[in-house]
Parts: sequence; structure tokens; C-alpha cells
Amino acid sequence: MSDKIDIKQLPRETIEGMLEDFAKNWIAHDGLWFLKVEADIGMEKAILYDKQAWQDYTQIEAKRLMKRHNIKPGGGLKALEKALWLRMYTFINTQSVYYDEQGRLILEMNNCRVQAARERDGRELFPCKEVGIIEYKYFASTIDKRIKTECLHCPPDPHNDNYYCKWAFYIE
Repeated sequence: MSDKIDIKQLPRETIEGMLEDFAKNWIAHDGLWFLKVEADIGMEKAILYDKQAWQDYTQIEAKRLMKRHNIKPGGGLKALEKALWLRMYTFINTQSVYYDEQGRLILEMNNCRVQAARERDGRELFPCKEVGIIEYKYFASTIDKRIKTECLHCPPDPHNDNYYCKWAFYIE
């Protein structure tokens, strides 16, 4: 018989480490799934299925974040800003979120675990722009239907030394 672990009794550092591990495991599973599908049916079809999965996943993620953190629907860019800091990515990637001179909310993915691993392994960056457009569009519009999403930079665009991808969010 094993002893049940009561997560509420674990030290904060352990729980924070577990959150990081969960995020790493999540992204590893996503990457492994993609590689298997790509090997079986090719990059184009794999990206098609990836886009469909991300469209559904980001809406689920946004709704759960809204519920857990009391983010009201229709809360505008401030609500999206809060939600962006609460995504699973923040445990494993480095990002910047700020407002530009036009009042748009800007997200820069300064260090992306997936892309950094590909570079480290001598592989080309993953061409995630098509998937990212779906991901961020549906995440943002779940927070507030008025929010528009614009990709400013994302692979296969040439690598930028300051970020892997850059997104703008605004309300017309």
C-alpha cells in the first residue's frame, strides 16, 4: 500500500517545480504528437491538424483561466493581458507583454522552449505562424470577442534576436 501525497502539504517550491514539470510535459507531448503525425502524413497535414487542435485547446484554456481567476468576458485588453500571464507557457517560456504607442497590447515570446530546442539540435525553426494565428486569435476572442489579433512576426519569418514571435492585440 502506498502513501497518498497531499499536494496541499507540499512546500511551495515543490509545487512551483511541479507546475514547471507539468508545463514541460505538456509541451513535450504536443511536440512528440506533432512529430509522429508529420512523419506519418507530412508537414502540411500535420499543421492542418495542429491548427484544429489549437483552435479548440486555446478556447478551453482561456475559459478555465477566466473562471479560475475571475476574468470577466468582454474585459478588453486588460483582461487579455492578465490571461496571457497566466497561460501554461509562462512556466517554461520567457515573454514580454506591454502596450505600444498605438495602444495595442503586444506579446513577444522572447524565449520559446520549442524553438530554442530546435536551434540547439541544429534544426530549422518550426514554422508555427499558421498555428499561432489560430492559437492567439481564438484565445484572445474567447477573452473578449472584440479583440483582433495580428501577427507581427513568427517563424518561418527570419529569426529576430529579441523574440521568436510577436503578436499585437487591439479593439477597433
